Amino acid sequence: MPPERRSRTRPDRRTGARLGRKSRKKPDRRAAAGPGGPPRKAAPSSQRKPPARPSAAAAAIAVAAEEERRLRQRNRLALEEDRPAVERCLEELVFGDVEDDEDVLLRRLRGSRVQAQEDSDDSEAEKEPKDNFLFQKKPVWVDEEDEDDEMVDMMNNRFRKDMMKNTGESQLSKDKLQKRLKEEFQHAMGGVPAWAETNKQKTSLDDESEEDEDDLLQRTGNFISTSTSLPKGILKIKNCQHANAERPTTARISSVQFHPRAQVVMVAALDNAVSLFQVDGRTNPKIQSIYLEKFPIYKACFSASGEEVLATSIHSKVLYVYDMLAGKLIPVHQVRGLKEKLVRSFEVSPDGSFLLINGVAGYLHLLLMKTKELIGSMKINGRVAASTFSSDSKKVYASSGDGEVYVWDVNSRKCLNRFVDEGSLYGLSIATSRNGQYVACGSNCGVVNIYNQDSCLQETNPKPIKAIMNLVTGVTSLTFNPTTEILAIASEEMKEAVRLVHLPSCTVFSNFPVIKKKTISLVHTMDFSPRSGYFALGNEKGKALLYRLHHYSDF
Repeated sequence: MPPERRSRTRPDRRTGARLGRKSRKKPDRRAAAGPGGPPRKAAPSSQRKPPARPSAAAAAIAVAAEEERRLRQRNRLALEEDRPAVERCLEELVFGDVEDDEDVLLRRLRGSRVQAQEDSDDSEAEKEPKDNFLFQKKPVWVDEEDEDDEMVDMMNNRFRKDMMKNTGESQLSKDKLQKRLKEEFQHAMGGVPAWAETNKQKTSLDDESEEDEDDLLQRTGNFISTSTSLPKGILKIKNCQHANAERPTTARISSVQFHPRAQVVMVAALDNAVSLFQVDGRTNPKIQSIYLEKFPIYKACFSASGEEVLATSIHSKVLYVYDMLAGKLIPVHQVRGLKEKLVRSFEVSPDGSFLLINGVAGYLHLLLMKTKELIGSMKINGRVAASTFSSDSKKVYASSGDGEVYVWDVNSRKCLNRFVDEGSLYGLSIATSRNGQYVACGSNCGVVNIYNQDSCLQETNPKPIKAIMNLVTGVTSLTFNPTTEILAIASEEMKEAVRLVHLPSCTVFSNFPVIKKKTISLVHTMDFSPRSGYFALGNEKGKALLYRLHHYSDF
């Protein structure tokens, strides 16, 4: 019906509707038929009860409601007369032919919402996908320009140019371009991803995977894992806050070591203090500091269990043992049978059973770690430059001042082998790898020879696997990381003289250290964290430099 005609006839229809509504009579409920039964008979007049009269309050409420409804209807009619006919027609198309009351429209909308909620509840209860439970309505209008098959230029766009299959596809329609983009995406993803499937039904496996994801997101941790093998060339490394930033010092750092079981680093210096710090890479809060009066620390080391800290001085024969569990500092003034005037350099066996003290005149003294009792001594020619245990704690490697290396059996204290470090005039440092594969020897000329450990036990003149010649001064520090993928070498005689060697390629990482920054200075001690996540250096300026190795996810 045209809008002009509808506007003329609408007021009459409303009037007629009101008159018809008033003329309707309510059916007699007492005489109505029951559900499924015969009609009831009217009760005798003697048994009939007089109808209850409505109260005055109820009558007043009914009159007020009727008056409000009449006012709302009058206002609505006045508004409709002012609106154009096109707007009234559009409203009827969208909301339906609701002329009498706005409550009808509200009840209709509320009913559709309740129906949709019931449908969704039924679908969840039955576990059946119902994608079309919402009411599908026809669009109010359709833009004809949207239906035009517009062509897209493919030649002048460098991203679309690669999607052309032949030269004839210089222009494509929007639908074809959309299909082509879907094909490119599926080709790159190896098919349609699970999240892009519209009609995929949930299975029990999907529910289990979602539960696993929920459990995963309820805890914190490192979820990204890296490759098992460390690549050579460039090392992903980050400079962190100094390990001893909360207790700065100007004294030389003599020892830096990570706790074997906790995320803690120990820093000892010539200022008579041993400090423990919590390692987080940002602030590294201080846990505790132990001050030893008139005791400049030459070396400090954790026990294998991490329950004790051992410390020696540069001018004393006293060995201090700090019990971390009891919080007691125990000085060991004299070891029976040990006639050394100074106790400086020492090593702790990996299994925590033995303590090896480097003496003068070529002596090596082996003590029990638990009781600090001397169980035997070993003698080499010349002076002892450095010593270390094998990874199984059954052998001792000692580098002498004349360029030779001695291998001793711990249980029998007998020399198993003796070989010459190739090209060395006298040794300065020695280290063994955790996996028992390599032995590294550092000499005064700056050369580090990497040997196979088996050849060191059997040959008198073993050939090194590789000679690292990146340093030009004496190599005073050697350290393997726990995974035997990195060998750290350093010299305390030249600034920035530290290198990280990749194993097994025996090549130096090119991006460490950054020579232009000049932040490392003279390195006196080095250590890796238990799982190689961190690397620490101690220099003569009193700074314990801390680095994060991103290849390793754990501490």
